[in-house]
Amino acid sequence: MFALIIAIFVFATVAVLVVGVVRPQTSLTEIRIQALRQQVAAGDVSELVLPFSDRVLRPTIKGFGRGLASMLPANFLANIQKSLTMAGSSMTATNFVTFWAVCTASFAALAVIALASLGGISAQGFLGLLVMGGVGFAIPLMWLKSAVGSRQKLIVKGLPDAMDLITTCVEAGLGLDAALAKVSDQMKGPLAGEVAQMLREVSMGRLRREALTDLGERTGVSELITFVNAVIQAEQLGVSIGHVLKVQSDQMRTHRRQRAEQLAHEAPIKMMFPLVMFIFPAFMLVILGPAVMRLAEQL
Repeated sequence: MFALIIAIFVFATVAVLVVGVVRPQTSLTEIRIQALRQQVAAGDVSELVLPFSDRVLRPTIKGFGRGLASMLPANFLANIQKSLTMAGSSMTATNFVTFWAVCTASFAALAVIALASLGGISAQGFLGLLVMGGVGFAIPLMWLKSAVGSRQKLIVKGLPDAMDLITTCVEAGLGLDAALAKVSDQMKGPLAGEVAQMLREVSMGRLRREALTDLGERTGVSELITFVNAVIQAEQLGVSIGHVLKVQSDQMRTHRRQRAEQLAHEAPIKMMFPLVMFIFPAFMLVILGPAVMRLAEQL
């Protein structure tokens, strides 16, 4: 009898401990509901008057994006964030991944709706679904790559003029920071914005070589990275900054001329495709059209 009582007591103790350990915790939804009830009871309904998109849609999308980003490798997200920074976008990697997933799902949903309206899924329809999903998958990547390329082209285009201005200011007696400030004040475009951001970092106490290094990494432009490395090396070795800037300015102008010559040589090849696809067929139609009509009348 005594052993039975001890067994019941031990079973009850273990059961209480198990229930206490595995008891479900209060979910975030329940906590949110309780907080809203307290706000309503206290007369504070400021969040309740917010639009439905701010109260429900936006937090839901952000939660979905965070969950999706948590399943991706950290290196992949770091590369996406680096590309967004090079593109000059304020979007985070999580937001881009969310946009990527929504774009892919939207194109796939359009394909499913089209297949359902046509009467069912066939082999051709399944192939079309894959193609639409691939298009939705590729569009965000193409946009990001295009944005990075466009911004880098603008930076490369304005870099020789900026180098000339910096060289002139330094030879006139200004310091390097003052010369860079002239670039950010008198020039427009992404290069001026990046230089202004670098100067703000320096004014907040950051080392200039670190700010310059980040400037080159943010843009990803090889010419600007070469300039940054040359300036940092000149400061470390005690070489005259004016001489280094003059050499870099000459190299920038040489690269710009070589780039223009390369584009001029590529122009005939690029013009061949529109000539063959659009202009030659029109010429053939205008030249051979009357002859074909006359032959058709005679025959």
